[in-house]
Amino acid sequence: MSRADDPRARIYIVDHVNPGTAFTRRFQVVSTSSNKLRAQVYAAAAELKDGKFVFAPGRTPNELTTWISLDHTKLDLKPQGRATVTTRIAVPKKASEGERYAVIWAEVSSAKPGPNGNVAQVHRVGIRTYLDVGPGGEPPSDFKIGQVIPQRTEDGVPQVVADAHNNGKRALDITGQLSLKDNNGSLSVGPYRTIGTLTLAPNQRGKVAVAVTEKDLPDREWKFQLILKSGKITRTAAGTLTFPEERGAFGLPATLGEPLPLALTLAGALAVAGILTVTVVGIRRQRGRTARTALHRSR
Repeated sequence: MSRADDPRARIYIVDHVNPGTAFTRRFQVVSTSSNKLRAQVYAAAAELKDGKFVFAPGRTPNELTTWISLDHTKLDLKPQGRATVTTRIAVPKKASEGERYAVIWAEVSSAKPGPNGNVAQVHRVGIRTYLDVGPGGEPPSDFKIGQVIPQRTEDGVPQVVADAHNNGKRALDITGQLSLKDNNGSLSVGPYRTIGTLTLAPNQRGKVAVAVTEKDLPDREWKFQLILKSGKITRTAAGTLTFPEERGAFGLPATLGEPLPLALTLAGALAVAGILTVTVVGIRRQRGRTARTALHRSR
């Protein structure tokens, strides 16, 4: 299936294939350094744990990484240079059903520690890989928002924490934003972005937090609208809540009701850090059809 309109597929490799399927992605590794660089390119294991996409140490393998091959594992990059790498993922015909996780890394490191005990630095950027294997079409993806709790941190910052449950069949990366409006409509604040990304495997639960930057927010009842999104899936919770006055305290669970009449736009931002970026353009061929997806990821 084509994922051209899936926001997650633009920054990660997200796919579902039948056993025995092979497909490719083309990487472009870009150096932002003014020096020549030698980059290592490799795949390493990952897992979903405690609401996060967790990278395994170093080059730790797993089943998915054994299916991944690269046409270049070393790159000599000129200052501000770039190079293209093709990766092939070949799923065995006897592969069992289920979703696997990995990262395809591009890594540069400083000279090895010398006799004086200097510390070598390692910089790497990568693209997450979420590969589901099984017969038939794409398994459904879905999640729901549970209880919403207002609180105030020890620093006095108002915060909203919501329960989320992945009740679909694929892993999700959940982000979103919160908007507030007082009952008489005289004051509106936000939207405020969620703190980080909540990554949930199927049937996992986790919590999404949103900090309200106005510490002096009046302690009154507020109408709220929380919009959470993973890829093309959007879920909304709305109603009323009251932040507690005391620092480090929790308020009563929000009363859920109708969404606010607000025009909200979820905009994603990729943080570009380090000295490498990775741009990927992939082509997958399956059953005579071709799907094209452009992805970009930096860490």
